[in-house]
Amino acid sequence: AMDGQAPNSDWMSQLCPQLWDLPLHHLSIPGSHDTMTYCLSRKSPISHSQSRVLHVLGKVLPCVTRPIVMKWSVTQALDVREQLDAGVRYLDLRIAHMLEGSEHNLHFVHMVYTSALVEDTLTEISEWLERHPREVVILACRNFEGMTDELHGYLVSCIKNIFGDMLCPRGDVPTLRQLWARGQQVILSYEDEVSVRRHPELWPGIPYWWGNKVKPQALIQFLETMKGCGRPGGLFVAGINLTENLGYVLAHPTASLRDMTLPNLPHLSAWVREQSPGQGARCTNIIAGDFVGADTFVSDVIALNRKLL
Repeated sequence: AMDGQAPNSDWMSQLCPQLWDLPLHHLSIPGSHDTMTYCLSRKSPISHSQSRVLHVLGKVLPCVTRPIVMKWSVTQALDVREQLDAGVRYLDLRIAHMLEGSEHNLHFVHMVYTSALVEDTLTEISEWLERHPREVVILACRNFEGMTDELHGYLVSCIKNIFGDMLCPRGDVPTLRQLWARGQQVILSYEDEVSVRRHPELWPGIPYWWGNKVKPQALIQFLETMKGCGRPGGLFVAGINLTENLGYVLAHPTASLRDMTLPNLPHLSAWVREQSPGQGARCTNIIAGDFVGADTFVSDVIALNRKLL
């Protein structure tokens, strides 16, 4: 690692040249699930689309509910720049319009609205990419709670202004060599079909295998079942994220998603190390996790690319 850089900050450019001609959906790429939750703030309102129960509890018992919801909503401890430095190349960006505040008040959401404005975060990503010209990120914009047609238009224009020529227009999934030759560093997946039809710079939603399980054994069983059905044709994500449910949260009010996840990481990491990228039916592609800085998760996912040599 040069100049005290994080060891995985430029892993794509350091891949063996034999892998430069494989399309990105045949490589193993680390991702972060609910990328933006590190900037949830205690003052943030609880999102309306979340469970009614939490919303009502939040109004009635804010001093009790908010800290609990906060603990269960934070899935990442590293900020976007730190995640990119750590080697994460798929970011899961859930965007919502906060009813309070200005008309173009777009924030990230996961049960609670975050304090980060979408434009600021996208700008931070583009500045990081300028410093790492051979790294490529896949950005998945999803959820879109409270978003009107006009707000979609506004968000897409922000995306185009901020990334400009860095955006790879949709088509066949490119290889690293193709992207480097064109100076493109961003594949932007946008889970709104109308917007995708209007803008060739946007890619459709990327399938995400989300197990919605509390226990790691159940999650691994779900992922194995999905693999048995065969991998999707293009980019796709296997989510290594455990999910709390309201019953679990209320039964463990002093715990947090982090407390639930960290002890299980070794078990989940062992599964990750057994995977292989490539074009086979049971191959994996993007693997997204919670608390991506903990454990060897990112390095484990990157190391799977050696199996292609």
